[in-house]
Amino acid sequence: MRKRYFGDGYGQGGKFECDEYPFASTYEGAAEHEWDPDAKKDNYSVLPIDAKQNGDAGLLLQGFYAKNRMLDGLEDGFIVKIT
Repeated sequence: MRKRYFGDGYGQGGKFECDEYPFASTYEGAAEHEWDPDAKKDNYSVLPIDAKQNGDAGLLLQGFYAKNRMLDGLEDGFIVKIT
């Protein structure tokens, strides 16, 4: 998907990584179509962003999941509110 929209050199030698929303670690993320036969494939947003910032954000999200004991079962739903 990312190469289709941003081309082969979108990463500029590792400077950028492709970030996606909904998060890849969630049911609604990029792999949703693998779990839900009714879900549309490639139904997520992507954008090349600074690789370090992307990694830092991933670590923060991982810490949030761990601290709140999330994503260890089917009943771990949550809402993302952007303010």
